[in-house]
Parts: sequence; C-alpha cells; structure tokens
Amino acid sequence: MELCVALDLPTKEENLDLINKIKGYDVWLKVGLRTYIRDGEDFLKDIKKINPDFKIFLDLKLYDIPNTMADSAESIMGLGVDMFNVHASAGKRAMSTVMDRLKKYENRPIVLAVTALTSFSEDEFKAVYEKDISTKADQFAKDAMNSGLDGVVCSAYESESIKNITTKDFMTLTPGIRPFGEDSGDQQRVADVKFAKNALVDFIVVGRPIYQSQNPAEVVKKILEKI
Repeated sequence: MELCVALDLPTKEENLDLINKIKGYDVWLKVGLRTYIRDGEDFLKDIKKINPDFKIFLDLKLYDIPNTMADSAESIMGLGVDMFNVHASAGKRAMSTVMDRLKKYENRPIVLAVTALTSFSEDEFKAVYEKDISTKADQFAKDAMNSGLDGVVCSAYESESIKNITTKDFMTLTPGIRPFGEDSGDQQRVADVKFAKNALVDFIVVGRPIYQSQNPAEVVKKILEKI
C-alpha cells in the first residue's frame, strides 16, 4: 500500500511549503481540480524541481463525451504525470476510447476510474444512480477492468469486494483516509489505515490530517510506519 498526499491547500505557496517539508519521504502527491486550475502545468514542474522522484496523481476526474475524454487523456500524456482518473459513469465506450487512444504510448500513466465519490451518503448516491453504492461500485469496477483501465477510485468499504470480482492486481485507491481517527469533514465513507490495509487497498489518499498538522513530516512518517 502506498501513501498519496493531497495538495489541497488554498495557495500554491502553501502547497510548495508542504512539499518541501515532506520531500524526503517516498510518497505520491495528488494534484486536484482546484490546484490544477489555479496553478497549472507549472506547478507540476515545480514539484519535480523539489524532488524528481515524487510521483504525481492528477485528480481531474475526466467526464465528457468519449472523444473529448480521449483528447484530454492524450493531452495529459504531455504533462509527465504518473496517474490520472476518469469517471466510470461516463460509460464503457468512453473508458475504452481513452485506453485505445493511449495504446501508442510506451509508458502511459496509471489510469483509474472513479466509482462513487466518498462524499456521497447512501441515500444521496441512490437518488442519482438508483442503486446502492456497493452494487454500483462493483459494476463500475467491472466496466473499468473490461475497458482496459488499471483500477478504480472507491472507498475502503468497497475495495475488498472489487478485488474479489476483478483481480488482486486491479488497483484500488481510496480517498478520505483518516489515519488516526480524525474528524471526517465532508467525507461520508472514511476509514483508517488498518481498515484500508485489510481491505487490500493499493493507494490511500490523506489530506487534512497531514497538511493541517503542525508537523506534516512527522504525520507522514507515522502513516508510512502504519503502512
């Protein structure tokens, strides 16, 4: 299991300060929608200047018509990131179109599909998708695997089931991890490191427990020890 640190701070400078504090650790860095819209490709270059070994997860959750998603995925190839994601609810044709477009590249990034956002409650999810989260997450995972993707974004509560209906090598990445039982904030389906590990999660994403700490490096160290 690997740790992915969410760079969700209000300014580029605060994110860079956080990166400098944890630059000695073997972690992934997650660049989300707000950060990328605000700071763009230059921010990705700044990360690599601090530590070229950092791996970057570009968390933009692509969701559009198939050709536009494939065009966007191909543009992402030029950014030098190591992982990005799309929405599984865009459909099998969209996901397959993305992966077909990337076949010509020798070293493409890991591509994941978002199943159910971890901010959804069960009732909220059912109101949109008309099925419960676990059932639909399993279906989305099968669709993603059959479309050639490498894994899915899900909560820790869906991870083990998804592994069972796909393969053990089909990756799961879980946001909203609260490693030491911290407040869940706007997340509904959160878990700690032990639960995620038992659920066979491949990547855990941790944000606020790290960047709201007085000593982010110490928190990262403790999480890595738990992993």
